[in-house]
Amino acid sequence: MHTPCSVVLIPGFMLDETLWDEFKRYLPGDWTVFDAVVSGDGTIKAIARHIAESAPQRFVLIGFSLGGYIARQLAADYPERVSALVVVASSLREDTAEQAQSKNQTLQALSQTTFRGLSTGSISRSLHPSRASDTTLIARIQQMGQRLGYDAFALQSALRRADIPADSIACPTLVVASTHDRLRSLEEANQLVSTIPNASLRLFDGSGHMIPLEQPQELAETILGWLGS
Repeated sequence: MHTPCSVVLIPGFMLDETLWDEFKRYLPGDWTVFDAVVSGDGTIKAIARHIAESAPQRFVLIGFSLGGYIARQLAADYPERVSALVVVASSLREDTAEQAQSKNQTLQALSQTTFRGLSTGSISRSLHPSRASDTTLIARIQQMGQRLGYDAFALQSALRRADIPADSIACPTLVVASTHDRLRSLEEANQLVSTIPNASLRLFDGSGHMIPLEQPQELAETILGWLGS
């Protein structure tokens, strides 16, 4: 039996709250779920502060990919608020110079009128090989980006991921990673676990990077089991 609690969910790069739709179905019915919005004045610290201002007083914090960076910042800045942290398919690493340049070039090539969400190729690469041609799933992810729009794309593309706290996080932390993630390596997951105090690792084998969409039930059950232990 699980004690009722509040949980805050932070989505990843150009993904909205519908990322968690299936995942939520496997949470206890008496839990309060708060969908965080990735917005602010252009820094991860500001985004974390914006989320904290409207979040419950105390909560379990779950961040996916880019949301994992934001979740680490929030957990470090508001230790009295976060009872447990779950970081899914994320990393300690900042963008390489090549990644930053690629994002900037894409940003410059697009506008509010031409932006149609993330490219089919980049979305396909984020999925398990068995789902890389799943046009329905790819379209769903693309539509999240379309709903968020070009301004969100510009904000999130420009976020600096350097100097986000890790070794100062005080709450119990679970790192979730996938062995078939082509965007984030197992080495990156191990770096998170070795740097964050009191962190443990759970590995998934049936999804790519998009764990909340590809294995929502397994993700929920893993988190509930870890919290229960």
